[in-house]
Amino acid sequence: MREPAFWYRPRSFKSHALRPLGALYGAIAAQRLLRQGVDAGIPVLCVGNYHVGGAGKTPTVLALTKLLRELGETPVVLSRGYGGRLQGPVMVDRERHTAADVGDEPLMMARDVPVAVARDRLEGVALAKSQGATLILMDDGFQNPRIMKDASLIVIDSARGLGNGKVFPAGPLRAPLKAQLARTDALVLIGDGHAADDVAAAISARDKPVLRARLRPDAAAVAQLFGKPVLAFAGIGDPERFFRTLRASGIEVAHTRPFADHHMFSQAEMAALVADAQREQLTLVTTEKDLARLRGSKGVPNDIVPFAVQLEFDDPATLRRLISDHLYKARERRFSAR
Repeated sequence: MREPAFWYRPRSFKSHALRPLGALYGAIAAQRLLRQGVDAGIPVLCVGNYHVGGAGKTPTVLALTKLLRELGETPVVLSRGYGGRLQGPVMVDRERHTAADVGDEPLMMARDVPVAVARDRLEGVALAKSQGATLILMDDGFQNPRIMKDASLIVIDSARGLGNGKVFPAGPLRAPLKAQLARTDALVLIGDGHAADDVAAAISARDKPVLRARLRPDAAAVAQLFGKPVLAFAGIGDPERFFRTLRASGIEVAHTRPFADHHMFSQAEMAALVADAQREQLTLVTTEKDLARLRGSKGVPNDIVPFAVQLEFDDPATLRRLISDHLYKARERRFSAR
């Protein structure tokens, strides 16, 4: 899905016309948020966002995976496998599955952490526990009440914020902001922008932590591309953020080709990208998520460079305390309920 431009305009006739639908959708979504989910029996940490589209959830999940392992945990990621055909429950196998099977994000994450894909999240929980999970990292699902969350970390791109602040389809919000703020345990602001400062202030007013983080490019990827003009393409929630990251890393971006999030590239599109790059002697570069989606496809050259990034928190000690506290409380609650 390509986000409508009017979602990020302060005033728009289209947005105003869609407000009644947004109010109906928002009322239903707000009621769903109040439901009590099923206890998974082990801690569940949810990484979500308030709005439709990309914000940096996948890098956040991978950063939390590293931290949790340092704490002695065995995390398993639970995903619905958006864009994949398999209903699950199934553990992602990078040797056997493609993005068409399980979705691009699960396929990418499975390189670093076990990932269970399941449309029915309860079945996914059972599968994750059978793999020896001591906790579940839920990738998305903040607005879904099926599973009880022990903590919800919400990710926002600080440069984009929440657009016009209206509920889908009038804007990008998945539910009314007030209802979502009430169920947020921590906010993760990615980048140095100020578009989400009001949201950060609202979270702070609730005595919940606001964590700052930024995407750091992989040094090897930067070195591989340094001094080479590139044609950058991406089918993610915010392609422009990817292009900005390249430029900020000193990469010469000659041309860009943005596509919709989770875009499945056709052979004709890939052929056109290759031809454009060859004509101007440019190096093709894309995101790791896009390259995961291209694995196994016909007509994909072997010399496309994946530009890897990692999420680094400004205050990792605070994050560590936050996660440790939530895990302790989650296990204490379950022990007391016996």
